[in-house]
Amino acid sequence: MNSRLRCVVFDMDDTLYLERDYVRSGFMHAGALVEKRFGVKGFSDAAWKLFVEGRRGNIFDLAFKRIGLPAPESVIRELVDAYRNHAPAISLAEDAQQCLDRLNANCDLALISDGPIASQQNKARALQLDRWIGLMIFTDKWGASFYKPHPRAFLTVQREIGADPNECLYVADNPQKDFTAPNKLGWITVRVRRDGGLHSHVVPHECHPNHQVNNLTALVDIVGAI
Repeated sequence: MNSRLRCVVFDMDDTLYLERDYVRSGFMHAGALVEKRFGVKGFSDAAWKLFVEGRRGNIFDLAFKRIGLPAPESVIRELVDAYRNHAPAISLAEDAQQCLDRLNANCDLALISDGPIASQQNKARALQLDRWIGLMIFTDKWGASFYKPHPRAFLTVQREIGADPNECLYVADNPQKDFTAPNKLGWITVRVRRDGGLHSHVVPHECHPNHQVNNLTALVDIVGAI
């Protein structure tokens, strides 16, 4: 690997694993709680079907309707909290683990991830990311206004690692927000476009990454060529 690349920074959801696996895990957890409280099965299956259909934002409300139960706001709030705080049944993509193993021996690795902090920390814990990644930045600790595309997390990585922008590479999946800040800062950017990724269909209009790959095996080749 070229010595000028000092840090490879990863997004988490749909970059290191498939986010839909986390969603399914959360629905299973919520479904078990619904069955325990109301004695009715089928909530998790209904929620998953709604998700596959493309519904977002009010899936729990709609799932209750599909299984024939009322959906009190207090119960919805409890389920959302349970979903966000559950210990997810997820695992790294095989190519992600191989990539982390390869890169960890040659440069610093870091993570920048948006989303509710309890959820993101639980995901990182389930994926055992601390085996490879020393610096994990969950932007929610600063508030949603600092989610990507805000540059604060990227500037924090530069400061903590002691790297110049051209020594940093960011790999992520969502061209609607992920590459705005690192592109402007002068980082190298790589989009991973996984089969089954929630944003794999998105076509970038303004923030084009420097490279695009279908998995992280190809990322190792890109890093080696820099």
